[in-house]
Amino acid sequence: MRRLNASARRGVTLLMVLLLLSVMLLGGVALSRMTEIGVLASGNSAYREASLQASEVGVNTAYAAVKGLAAEEANAGNWYWASIQAADAAGLPNINWNNAPEVTVGAYSVRYIVERMCTQANVTETLRQCLVKQIPQSPESMVYGKEALDPPNSRQFRITVRVTGPKDTQTWVQSLVTKG
Repeated sequence: MRRLNASARRGVTLLMVLLLLSVMLLGGVALSRMTEIGVLASGNSAYREASLQASEVGVNTAYAAVKGLAAEEANAGNWYWASIQAADAAGLPNINWNNAPEVTVGAYSVRYIVERMCTQANVTETLRQCLVKQIPQSPESMVYGKEALDPPNSRQFRITVRVTGPKDTQTWVQSLVTKG
């Protein structure tokens, strides 16, 4: 067997060192890429949390408007409908969101609409034509020998909020509220 001379040994060593450096470089690039993805995921999570917090402002503003609504049977501006609107496959109303009222919360644009949960605007039978919340009566209020009265009911409204944030991200929130 022939031994390698000194210059040949240095060439093999140099080749091995270059190969190990290349492997370490690729490992470092992969590690930095994973760190970058983690930072992006954390940022997306922070945007989502901030948009959900901003949506609360929209829900509260819409609820205050519903409480102050005088005539529930008529549509009001670009934010209130007296009956359920047609919706897309995701259950979001098909309306022009650019006309809905806007509230600015930091870097987020919050728009909201309200629908009364009735099948038609002119309601004649609330219990049949609208979604209502019934309050159960206590057994003491029932009179022996007489038919019990229907429990009191309250009208239901659906608030839909669209939050547009940085990078044109959108968050949608729907909430049912009770009035009456």
